[in-house]
Amino acid sequence: MYPALYIISLTLGALQLQQHAKLLAAPSGGLFRWRQATAAAAAPVTAALVGISGIRMAASEERTYPTTLEGFGYGFNEEGKLRQLDKDTGKLTDRVFDYQVYTSLSENQAHYEALGDVITQYVYERLEEKEGLKKLYVPADVPPEEATFVFSTVEKLDRPKKLLVLIHGSGVVRAGQWARSLIINDCLDSGTQIPYIRRGRELGYEVLLLNTNDNYRTVKGARKPIRGSRNPTEHAVTVLEQYILASRPESVAIVAHSYGGVVTVELAQRFPDFFRDKVFAVGFTDSVHASSLVPEALKKIGRNWVTAKDPLDTPLTITKHDIPRHSAGHIKHEMTSYSCMSALFEFLESRYAEFRTNRGEEPRSKKAKGDEL
Repeated sequence: MYPALYIISLTLGALQLQQHAKLLAAPSGGLFRWRQATAAAAAPVTAALVGISGIRMAASEERTYPTTLEGFGYGFNEEGKLRQLDKDTGKLTDRVFDYQVYTSLSENQAHYEALGDVITQYVYERLEEKEGLKKLYVPADVPPEEATFVFSTVEKLDRPKKLLVLIHGSGVVRAGQWARSLIINDCLDSGTQIPYIRRGRELGYEVLLLNTNDNYRTVKGARKPIRGSRNPTEHAVTVLEQYILASRPESVAIVAHSYGGVVTVELAQRFPDFFRDKVFAVGFTDSVHASSLVPEALKKIGRNWVTAKDPLDTPLTITKHDIPRHSAGHIKHEMTSYSCMSALFEFLESRYAEFRTNRGEEPRSKKAKGDEL
């Protein structure tokens, strides 16, 4: 998928793609190497455009990319916004991300994706080093290099009073991210799960970040599926059994974005007793689940904040079998998790108070907006 800020016509794309074969990614010597299998008679590219270093780079048979943000000529400023580095001083400037680096459409996309891979590693490191999260391997009984991982606010979950589980959508995003395009073109706050982690901690939650799209590892030169994590749902089931159920939580809340909603609905179908007894709230953000598959119990504890022009948290019409829908206060799909965060946490806390009331722990709190629906 091309970033939203750089939509190019399908006609131009078709013409370019006729001249450029599919890009293949393979790590080599610590660098991301992207090979371009061009046709023998491919015409040479002669155009030159102005870019980050002052001159656009022409297409080549093979391109090697850096493995750090600095190597790409970027860094994040104090506001968490990606900005270009001055090529002479190495200091951050006010210049934003530049997609048009090469003369080739396919190479620009390859450059964007290589930068995205570096940003994924940056987010992983930030979760551990600045947010203090712990990496938990999935599955836990294989060498780390053959496993995927999730992130937790504690190294060992043990009867957490309140557990918040964050599930991202499909595609290139990994644990800690809602949308790579937002990280690159907007800021870390809107594109990552860091604001949810911090707010959850403030409210007394332990937080667990799933990594549902990390499904393969290269072992002895062969690309193999990760046992227990061959697809998003299998990953979520493994994490639920290996870490969540094993920790014997008192209560659980889930936040799921986009395809993460599909994964959550499947979990609710497979583990009805767990959802009935332990899950007190599910906050969906523009989920793409099928309403016909939603279990009845999930409709009572769930709410889906969707793209809409209406003010934040405005109740919207729903189909007969779907989860209640409220406005996320934004019209862009990828922004919904960030834009609705305040309303979503208010909903979680209201549901938690009701959950405790039903267990006889404290008086029932004030209803959340839309509870009458």
